[in-house]
Amino acid sequence: MKLWNWISGVALAAGLMTATASAETIRFAVTDVEGMEQLQREYGAFVEELEKATGFDVEFTPVSNRTAAVEAMRAEQVDFVLTGPAEYVVFKVLTDAKPVVGWHRPDYFAQIVVMADGDINSLADLKGKKVAFGEVGSTSQQLGPAQVLADAGLKYNEDYTAEIIKRNVAIEAMIRGDVSAVGMNLTHLRSVREKFPGQKFAVVGRGADLPNDILIVASTVKPEVVDKVKTAFLDKGPDLMTGLLKGEDTRKYDGGYFIPTVDDKDYDNVRAMYATIGVPKFSNFLGE
Repeated sequence: MKLWNWISGVALAAGLMTATASAETIRFAVTDVEGMEQLQREYGAFVEELEKATGFDVEFTPVSNRTAAVEAMRAEQVDFVLTGPAEYVVFKVLTDAKPVVGWHRPDYFAQIVVMADGDINSLADLKGKKVAFGEVGSTSQQLGPAQVLADAGLKYNEDYTAEIIKRNVAIEAMIRGDVSAVGMNLTHLRSVREKFPGQKFAVVGRGADLPNDILIVASTVKPEVVDKVKTAFLDKGPDLMTGLLKGEDTRKYDGGYFIPTVDDKDYDNVRAMYATIGVPKFSNFLGE
């Protein structure tokens, strides 16, 4: 009996070791999050749910910027990358990455914000004025707002002066009268109204909803792994979203959902926005 117990124990241990050894590990990065600590804080709960849904081990891969994410994918150091629309079209040129799942953000559109008690009452009033864009290369802070102005007949940095200024600094400049408008999305505007409660802001223009954020995968990842990840978003989407919303910045997805069918053509309007600001090619990330 003792011998049988010993043999059974060895067999069980071997089985556990085999199961552990066979567990697939996938590496996950987010282009707008720097450092392991912030990744864990914002996406830790989401990753736990993804591990449950797939049976894979999910390993964070911190990247310092968008270019570093591309280099990591080229060097086969990362498998899946969550990125924004503007970043995706560059990834598409620089890597063989493929779309996996769209991450819908409710009320994700670009706006042109002005002081409510100022002298700007329409987009046309911005001709000859200074307009601030919060982050170079950002879909909702530069490309989208520039397109809103272009659709109103105002050419980028010709009919007005375009300045790249961090959002809160830009708001302070607008309050002083140093700039006449700031480009941003609705989440940003809500944050601005909280941080500057004594000021009144108005929106003089907004664009159509922007394309979804997107989870992309390196071409080196096995198709069966990609299929299992996609199936997890299909079958366990609510659980994954619950985990995702436990972060702080990730609350921008509150009320959103995951889209398993993503077409590259969905991002053609972002490519048009690049052309609007005078960047007809997408071979590098702006500002890097």
